[in-house]
Amino acid sequence: MNTKHKAYKFRIYPNESQKVLLAKTFGCVRLVYNHYLNLKTKSYEENGKSPSYTECASDLVQLKKEKEFLKEVDSIALQQSLRHLDNAYKNFFRDKKEGYPRFKSKKSHQHSYTTVCINNNIKLEDGKITLPKVGKVRIKQHRSIPEKTHMKSATVSMTSTDKYYVSLLYEFEENNQKVEIEKVIGLDYSMHDLFVASEEDVQVDQKHLHHYRKSLEQLAKEQRILSHRKKGSKRYEKQRIKVAKIHEKIANQRKDILHKSSRQIANAYDLVCVEDLNMKNMSQALNFGKSVTDNGWGMFVSFLNYKLEDLGKQLVKIDKWFPSSKTCHICGCINEELTLNIREWECLICHHIHDRDQNAAQNIKKEGMRIAFQ
Repeated sequence: MNTKHKAYKFRIYPNESQKVLLAKTFGCVRLVYNHYLNLKTKSYEENGKSPSYTECASDLVQLKKEKEFLKEVDSIALQQSLRHLDNAYKNFFRDKKEGYPRFKSKKSHQHSYTTVCINNNIKLEDGKITLPKVGKVRIKQHRSIPEKTHMKSATVSMTSTDKYYVSLLYEFEENNQKVEIEKVIGLDYSMHDLFVASEEDVQVDQKHLHHYRKSLEQLAKEQRILSHRKKGSKRYEKQRIKVAKIHEKIANQRKDILHKSSRQIANAYDLVCVEDLNMKNMSQALNFGKSVTDNGWGMFVSFLNYKLEDLGKQLVKIDKWFPSSKTCHICGCINEELTLNIREWECLICHHIHDRDQNAAQNIKKEGMRIAFQ
């Protein structure tokens, strides 16, 4: 069997002394990352070659002697910072679209570091998690960890609202048993409804969508107040957290409905067919902006994909240029005259009247089945 990885994220509640140590760790990890990013950049400009991960790791020993405070924090977290930098460099040279690695800012309100589980140095027991250097921290474990899993690493993070979380990465043996395909559904992306399904009884309640749009007025009010605060003052920090909490609530509301909808579909269907859309390009090219990004279609597809995989089911993505809206799902006739503003059209051959999105969902289902069974 192949091995697979899955992460479980829990909220943690460090005490005041632990918060201080976590802040030091965030700072030291950032310092190491920036120091060696600067070193790599200068070396490449001068010699056309950057020091490797091994060379940087060896030099880190000397850096610790020069900067004694680096010894106060988890040494594995510092090494992992070099790993992240090395991966960022490899991603950049493999695909320029990834962008050149950026320096981490001290002014950022979101911080994190990763440490590796070695010799049982990270333990989860009795409502507490033991972290290297930090010690035992109270944790809210809202779900159990499956048996026959092996912990690989832990990522500790602090949000912009000053909440702390730990993401635990586990390794387990993948169950390769595939479910026989019986029930199939096609989903067509919709700005208004998140998706339109080929099965008419599957839909998302409108009251659970467009949370960003619904919060715009409140968000504008709090941001306007923030703009009048003096940066760095206590009143500015207090107002900044107010704004951050609104954004956090919107994100949580969005994730909640996406998780519930994707779970409902993953449990009910064996094959799910969607279009392979580039949401960023769509929002920019068509000037839809917030309307495209508000419901989180990309996140929904990601949730759907891993839930289906866990159950031995399939997600099929069809080509974005496939004429799903223009093709009559009954006779196959293609309406070349169909424009974006036409929501209902009549087929010239079979004279069936189509709802644009419902017809597209039916065609996505058919094309997905063709790809899955070929």
